[in-house]
Amino acid sequence: MKLTVVGCSGSFPSTESACSSYLVEADGYRLLLDMGNGALGELQRHCGLYDLDAIALSHLHADHCIDMCGYFVARYYRVEGGRCAPIPVYGPEGTEERLTTAYADTPTEKSMSEVFDFRSLAAHGAYEAGPFRVRAELVDHPVEAYAFRVEHVESGKTLTYSGDTGPCAALEEAARGTDLFLCEASFTHGKESIPGLHLNGREAGEAAQRAGAGRLVLTHVPPWTDPQINLRDAKTVFDGPVDMARPGAVYEL
Repeated sequence: MKLTVVGCSGSFPSTESACSSYLVEADGYRLLLDMGNGALGELQRHCGLYDLDAIALSHLHADHCIDMCGYFVARYYRVEGGRCAPIPVYGPEGTEERLTTAYADTPTEKSMSEVFDFRSLAAHGAYEAGPFRVRAELVDHPVEAYAFRVEHVESGKTLTYSGDTGPCAALEEAARGTDLFLCEASFTHGKESIPGLHLNGREAGEAAQRAGAGRLVLTHVPPWTDPQINLRDAKTVFDGPVDMARPGAVYEL
């Protein structure tokens, strides 16, 4: 199983990175986790526009899903080869309506579903996506938001992606014993403290430690947050290796 960081900036793109988007591959199958601002352009550095097999959206904030509008254009209006067949898109309830509203000028109210096969997530829900078994856990954020645990069934290797969340038991359950924990670290310890919104570097490290994760990769760091402080804070409480996500980084599991 291979993880490629497509974009890792939080809230809005930075000068170095698009917003959240992560490509997971195994056995020729490609699953994309989130498609935030700027991700569609960066994705094409790593795979073809029409090479994705499924997409999972952790939640419907723009920095995690808005480039789905551009991807709709690419799939719906493709001239060479004709319109694309629908690709599975897993997301919170109302994902189709939210994206249709964001695009604002689709030919019909159901045009999105002509190229996206929308499937609603549910807490503790699991689904098969090619060689992967994906479990969704409802986490603590102001909107319906999920963490994903992705298991490569044949090898048993797992990665967990936090999405956006404050500290919560569901996040640690999703990361229990995971080989790689891709965890948001938006806030700075001792600076921001807003319940039910985001983690700081120390909290991400604590969650990884309690969950017994093998490796921690911090992500979703907004441009106003110093990533080196969060990296330092995570390392003080987590015994395993800790990295800061960067665009184009690849992890083999």
